[in-house]
Amino acid sequence: MGIHTPETDQEKDLDKVKKKIKDLGITYPVVLDEKTDCWNSFGTAWWPSVFVIDKKGFVRQWWYGELNWKEAKGEEMFRKKIQDLLAE
Repeated sequence: MGIHTPETDQEKDLDKVKKKIKDLGITYPVVLDEKTDCWNSFGTAWWPSVFVIDKKGFVRQWWYGELNWKEAKGEEMFRKKIQDLLAE
């Protein structure tokens, strides 16, 4: 699931957000966090931020920033974490 927390008025425009989601080929659900409730409840400091939440609702892994910035291999780490959690 994606959570879009807009920074600008343009990013708050639901029609524009829907178009961008379609243009990017995103097929998973995306919610618009216009009042920053999700942003604040996760204690998010910057975006992008990625969280893996387990079956019980606990955050088991998080990452701030681009997953593969400067060859960080964040996506690889997340895929392994997800596989580990699915095996639990």
